[in-house]
Amino acid sequence: MKHTLSVLVENRPGALSRITGLFSGRGFNIESLAVAATLDPTLSHLTLVTTGDDFIIEQIIKQLNRLVDVYKVVDVSEGEYVSREMALVKVRAEDETRAEVLRMCDIFRCKVVDVSPKTYTVEVTGPQSKIQAVIELLKPLGIKEIARTGTIAMVREKKTV
Repeated sequence: MKHTLSVLVENRPGALSRITGLFSGRGFNIESLAVAATLDPTLSHLTLVTTGDDFIIEQIIKQLNRLVDVYKVVDVSEGEYVSREMALVKVRAEDETRAEVLRMCDIFRCKVVDVSPKTYTVEVTGPQSKIQAVIELLKPLGIKEIARTGTIAMVREKKTV
């Protein structure tokens, strides 16, 4: 089962290396990884997606919490959360396909962020399923290149006061 972990770490050299080393050293796979500084420049927020049963995820969380650089680890997939991913897709857009690419962008609320005489570069943001759906529909038109971010996630706040 997929689990999305939110990890708050010190923003210093080697912190990410120690975290990924923990995964590789124990034979765990990281399916997605995204890291950026927080409002506090001394901390980074790391979101990673991994797979495993409850026992394996519990072990991963325990091992992460033992690292000096790690302040907090939360398995956001245990409750309600919001997750997003972004992709840039460079697709062939010659005279006969330009209108079709723009129609798909309109349907999926994508943005065309770069135009050349023979290509459009499209920005797609949303859940992983949306990104995959756009890619599958653009494939027949001729995708030239894809760049994807990892998943980022946050726990939803409670709706009641």
